[in-house]
Amino acid sequence: WFNEHKPRYQAAKSDVESLITEIEKGLSKTDELEGHKLFRIYRDVRFSKNKEPYKTSFGTYFKRAGKLRRGGYYLHLEPGNSFVGGGFWDPNPQDLKRIRDEFAADDMPMREILASNTFKKHFGTLQGDEVKTAPKGFSKDHPAIDLIRKKQFLVSRKFSDQEVLSDNFTKEVVKTFEAMRPWFDYMSDVLTTNLNGERIV
Repeated sequence: WFNEHKPRYQAAKSDVESLITEIEKGLSKTDELEGHKLFRIYRDVRFSKNKEPYKTSFGTYFKRAGKLRRGGYYLHLEPGNSFVGGGFWDPNPQDLKRIRDEFAADDMPMREILASNTFKKHFGTLQGDEVKTAPKGFSKDHPAIDLIRKKQFLVSRKFSDQEVLSDNFTKEVVKTFEAMRPWFDYMSDVLTTNLNGERIV
């Protein structure tokens, strides 16, 4: 099947790569990037209930440059399910503990970001998996428990097919990625310092 349709795939991939180049160019004006990764069309079906061998989407990850810049940008293109996203998908245990300790000590900077008009306009609310009660070492009655119980820290914004095909799409994607920056800057500061604000990276 794939060999028969390979020319169509390659044409679509070429269009996506051109779009990625434009997005990268726009985003690089306000952030330092280390390049991008365009995910392969082949699915890993070993541990998935979905045994379809090929994806029906294009996914691209834009990596921020350097150890001091945390967070990453993601673009997903799929008919009826296109979106941009970003954040911290799978923090390692040390980073997750550091984030939770920061929220426990002072959650106001994070809450101010979440309550900002820019954040709410583009993303609504913070998303991601969380524990049911409280992580080990934290009280379930802590005032910041809604943040502390998070295991992932993610945001996303959906785009309709019409929006994806519009001339304005590249600009809107870049603007949406830029709206993540205050949050990324805050999380980067948390993850590269200790609770006393001393640099650890």
